[in-house]
Amino acid sequence: MSLDEQSPAAQPPTAEQIALLREKARYIRLETIRLIEIAKVGHYSSVFSCAEIFAALYYDVMRLRAGEPDWPDRDRFLMGKGHAAVGLFPVLADHGFISRELLDGYTRLGSPLGDHPDMTKVPGIDFSSGSIGHALSNGIGMALGGRMNQRSYHVFVMLGDGEMQEGQVWEAALFAGHNKLSRLIAIIDRNGYQLDGKVDDVVGVESLRDKWTAFGWEVHEVDGHDLNALTHTLRKLKADGARQKPACLIARTVKGRGVSFMETEPGWHLGYLAPADAQIAIDEIQSQEI
Repeated sequence: MSLDEQSPAAQPPTAEQIALLREKARYIRLETIRLIEIAKVGHYSSVFSCAEIFAALYYDVMRLRAGEPDWPDRDRFLMGKGHAAVGLFPVLADHGFISRELLDGYTRLGSPLGDHPDMTKVPGIDFSSGSIGHALSNGIGMALGGRMNQRSYHVFVMLGDGEMQEGQVWEAALFAGHNKLSRLIAIIDRNGYQLDGKVDDVVGVESLRDKWTAFGWEVHEVDGHDLNALTHTLRKLKADGARQKPACLIARTVKGRGVSFMETEPGWHLGYLAPADAQIAIDEIQSQEI
């Protein structure tokens, strides 16, 4: 699918499309390791839990035009977990929104590419995030603005599951449900961990399905690493012109997915891979099919 075409009908992706998305998710993981090597510290595992989400959205579901990050009818993407930006920047370069050379100076003095995304400095970033809890409110403003201006774009907001502990998220969810913002789709990266440990040990957030349903949203759940199920569900949500409410997709993921020693150690929320360990991670990512 070319980037400026309408999203495909709500059909499951083909084997060829899944193969492409799998390669893009691998690219996101490998570039994350490369860029964090420049910075010497970063959020590997937070990117790895949502690599398939990035791939499904940017290479299949979202309506975009290569090289035109400010196209008025593009679909919007915001993320509350802004610390995963290191995995998104390579995607923006892939779409011609920023130069590939810019990636090589990630976090260096004077670079617009920091640990968190800045919409005033980076073309293709729709929202400056990192202060947890604000992305959904801003996404609502965009969805409401699109309705008022009779634009056809969709707004996708990816939230961390620890972010569900923020009161502003629920105020926003209530407002979106009340106003029936059907072109708003929230995606929860439910990887089970936040900076301080297991989400449900810090402050339990379940049942997320019941909560979002009670706030007036249509709710779906999916394995966030199953590219066929994830992409098909997102396609259907976007193509559903009859839905009269916002949609929430709970993506069950694994923090650090793709690197076995990160999947079993929550301390990798923020860290640095020494060269030998980085090579082990690279070899594992390149040798497996997620």
